Amino acid sequence: MAAEGRPFGVTLVAIVAWINGALQILSGIFAILPGGTSVWAGPFVLVLGIITILVAFGLFSGSNVARVLTAIVFALGLLSGVLAMTQGLVWQGIGSIALPIIGLLLLFTARANAFFRS
Repeated sequence: MAAEGRPFGVTLVAIVAWINGALQILSGIFAILPGGTSVWAGPFVLVLGIITILVAFGLFSGSNVARVLTAIVFALGLLSGVLAMTQGLVWQGIGSIALPIIGLLLLFTARANAFFRS
């Protein structure tokens, strides 16, 4: 579908997904560096960030597969944020939770549903 038919919310979700992926990549890198907070979670968060960025590009074209994958990745991001908070990383956890919540809310509006059905 052409960009002019894409709702602003979908464009915003793709941008939020891209930002979220970039932040996840940074978090994953810092977690696995010497002195990092979580060597076991770092690679998971790093891969999740890469997948998030790749799927974000599919949102621009109206791919329903990208939409479903984005929702799954956002849900995993929420889980990652909750896990970070249980490990005492409250601010990192809040940061990991905020963008996926916004993305999920915008991804399933009526206009977004219509865009992905067409």
